[in-house]
Amino acid sequence: MNIHTLGDSLGPSLAVRMSGAAGGWSSLSLKPVTPTRNMPKESPLAMALQIVVPFLLAGFGTVSAGMVLDIVQHWDAFKYITEIFILVPALLGLKGNLEMTLASRLSTAVNVGKMDSPIEKWNLIIGNLALKQVQATVVGFLAAVAAVVLGWIPEGKFQMSHAVLLCSASVATAFIASMLQGFIMVGVIVGSKKTGINPDNVATPIAASFGDLITLAILAWISQGLYNYSHPYVSSLVCAFFLSLTPVWMVISSKHPASRTLLYSGWEPVITAMVISSIGGLILDKTVSDPNLAGIVVYTPVINGIGGNLVAIQSSRISTHLHFHSAPGEVPEEAKGCYYPCRTFYGTGANHRSAQVLLLLVLPGHLIFLYTIHLMKSGHTTLTPIFMTVYLAAALLQVFLLLCIADWMVYSMWRSGKDPDSFSIPYLTALGDLLGTALLALSFQFLWYIGDQDSDVGD
Repeated sequence: MNIHTLGDSLGPSLAVRMSGAAGGWSSLSLKPVTPTRNMPKESPLAMALQIVVPFLLAGFGTVSAGMVLDIVQHWDAFKYITEIFILVPALLGLKGNLEMTLASRLSTAVNVGKMDSPIEKWNLIIGNLALKQVQATVVGFLAAVAAVVLGWIPEGKFQMSHAVLLCSASVATAFIASMLQGFIMVGVIVGSKKTGINPDNVATPIAASFGDLITLAILAWISQGLYNYSHPYVSSLVCAFFLSLTPVWMVISSKHPASRTLLYSGWEPVITAMVISSIGGLILDKTVSDPNLAGIVVYTPVINGIGGNLVAIQSSRISTHLHFHSAPGEVPEEAKGCYYPCRTFYGTGANHRSAQVLLLLVLPGHLIFLYTIHLMKSGHTTLTPIFMTVYLAAALLQVFLLLCIADWMVYSMWRSGKDPDSFSIPYLTALGDLLGTALLALSFQFLWYIGDQDSDVGD
């Protein structure tokens, strides 16, 4: 057993203690001693009730984001610089890369007792918020670079003014949205702890409740503003200002041991997730440019957001369970051997009931959100029976695949010594964006081919 690996996973406060100390390690055998703190117990009904409210709140947030995207797609910046659509999944995905990851880390910290001390609590919060700002700025810049490259490759055209505007809008949006959502997230975690609610059930969906809407609104406002003031020096100065703040956040983050390790080793998942989401953005960009598939815009944030929210809950719950009952590098008996999908939803494991609850939420949840969009007269698609059937099938397949991938991925990362709180959610939410956008594009293409087409609703 590598003590340093365990220390990085569970935090800076972990030390080698004498045998018999609560939650400690034997100084002679270095074997884990049974902790005095118990895993929070909850009935399936209590778990479902805790999940449903933030799930619906998050869903209405994604519906609002879809309506905003449906409106701003007609703005000049979006019409003449279509690469902005490539940015949309990558920037909206930051809630999975950063906010949900922060929520998962702090939820585990609350459940294992690492935020009982006020000093340790604020060290964790300040260090993680500073780390998040560094990651948001860097990922925002790289997302813009990816958008420029992915937009240039198919058409072979490159405009420097467009590239500078994309970089500036992406960096500014990532920085501002990340800071706002970080403060909200800390408030949710601290509030959950005080009210006795399991933060694993509520933190990650609330992280996404208004994340999509805030991020998309900021992106649209900044992009249009920079497009109106089309002088390239304005965009360059905005980008340079936010990038220049990065060293300050790095210094603050490096002073806190809990975030110092991730400052150097936590880049792989967020950057890889950004690339995966950008591929989904390329699919969205090409689909939006086809007038026959105009209706996809309003539903993209919904299907992507809901899938990411549900799989983030499951990932956070599995991770907390592992932190309680296993040492890094060791997995429970039920998770050993080859993976099979039935293990996710049935068996002796601790989290198969939550997987069942989350999968059962997909159909009623999406029906509520579909009718909300319909009642608001948004979108460009009539809710015909065949459209709803195809759409719900795509949403159900997306979440089923994500829950299976999460079960396999979290245990695999734990087995390799990586903390899934920091590594799994970025991959899972990015895969949710890619699967959601791809399945939605295929669904709309299928509906067009069979004649279920209606491209003027909501105009």
